[in-house]
Amino acid sequence: MERTSMYSRIIAGTMTWGKWGKDFSVEEMISLMNHCLALGVTTFDHADIYGDYTNEDQFGNAFSKSGIKREDIQLISKCGIQFKAETRDNKVKHYDYGKDYIVWSVERSLRKLRTEYLDMLLLHRPSPLMDPNEVLEAITRLKKEGKIRHFGVSNFTPSQIRLLETVVPVEGNQVEYSLTSNSVMYDGTLDDCMSNNRLAMSWSPLGVYFKENTEQTKRIKTVLHKLCDKYGVTEDQLLLSWILRHPSKVYPVVGTTTPKRLESAIRSTMLQLELEDWFLLLEASNGHEVP
Repeated sequence: MERTSMYSRIIAGTMTWGKWGKDFSVEEMISLMNHCLALGVTTFDHADIYGDYTNEDQFGNAFSKSGIKREDIQLISKCGIQFKAETRDNKVKHYDYGKDYIVWSVERSLRKLRTEYLDMLLLHRPSPLMDPNEVLEAITRLKKEGKIRHFGVSNFTPSQIRLLETVVPVEGNQVEYSLTSNSVMYDGTLDDCMSNNRLAMSWSPLGVYFKENTEQTKRIKTVLHKLCDKYGVTEDQLLLSWILRHPSKVYPVVGTTTPKRLESAIRSTMLQLELEDWFLLLEASNGHEVP
């Protein structure tokens, strides 16, 4: 898969566009979509559960009225999580990766998003009851019918991916990765993406830096402030550039809905952290020098 030509280097995360965040009007969504496109952000990340299963419909309604051509954007969505919501009669939060549910969920996403295909479908979180053969049947059918173009996972470990790959190729993995949460650099997750040419995507790429005041974030702040002066950039740009420097070529899923923050994210792709500065930030995050 030619990853760099298919998806924008910064991916727009839509989780807070609707009920779980800003609850944008149709006009506001269209405006944000167009702003993304003007910046070169053409990939939009969804999940069926966002907004208690309502976000895709809101986005799709705005998209259908925007005049934006389908071939000018890429749509990623996820399925598999079932939880208690007004629109679902579930007794308990669980995961469903039966072939019928996967197909049903994708077809529902297509209707809601007003599109004929997803550029990539992701299984949202691993389930202990996942049967790879059920997944294979669903993905084979969906690809044959042209309803999905690529298939990947989210939050899967390398061993869970290996299980799936006994029957079906996995083309991407979207995981939590940031300066404050960087375990995927050590547990084989990013190594797996590199060695198997999977699209590596990072959700919550800024981590908890702007959300929590901990010993970790205090240490990072001290280093960041010095580097902001050195490079003439902002804290969020340095945090993004830190994960962008990893050789797995991680694609950050940026959840901001603020135009200026989106512009800032784009500028981070042009920043190349010096090697020792990268390790200074890692040391600040971990609280000790590397072994």
